[in-house]
Amino acid sequence: MMRELKFFLGFQIKQLKEGTFICQIKYIKDMLKKFDMENAKPIKTPMPTNGRLDLNEDSKGVDQKVYRSMIGSLLYLCASRPDIMLSVCMCARFQANPKECHLMAIKRILRYLVYTPHLGLWYPKGSTFDLLGYSDSYNADCKVVQKSTSGTCQFLRRSLVSWSSKK
Repeated sequence: MMRELKFFLGFQIKQLKEGTFICQIKYIKDMLKKFDMENAKPIKTPMPTNGRLDLNEDSKGVDQKVYRSMIGSLLYLCASRPDIMLSVCMCARFQANPKECHLMAIKRILRYLVYTPHLGLWYPKGSTFDLLGYSDSYNADCKVVQKSTSGTCQFLRRSLVSWSSKK
């Protein structure tokens, strides 16, 4: 006999009468402990408003293995925390040669997670959703390597009832 699903691959699932909540609170706590950040000072944003990272070749390098481990852990967390996706992906660009400023950016994301461990995805019961997708590209716009960049963005939103369907 199967019971109600509560944990699955690092995700916590809470099924309520009103809907389903998916989060990774335990995963976040374990990750913060792994990187010795569980007692870090909380911060309200994952990235400063100027949010630009560059190669910073004059800066001191950091342990690539630790940096990649942090990036991998944060990328897995993005499945339930789209609020950190932009910040994590910007830091992931520098995995080949991470510097102290890149590690500080990662630690800022971890400090944000200290502040917001209980955020997740809420799916209200009985709601229908529309998936909207957008894509964009910029030719030679990357400030770091002057290469073209592209990106996509998807939105999952509640469906709106149109006037014609009420007839």
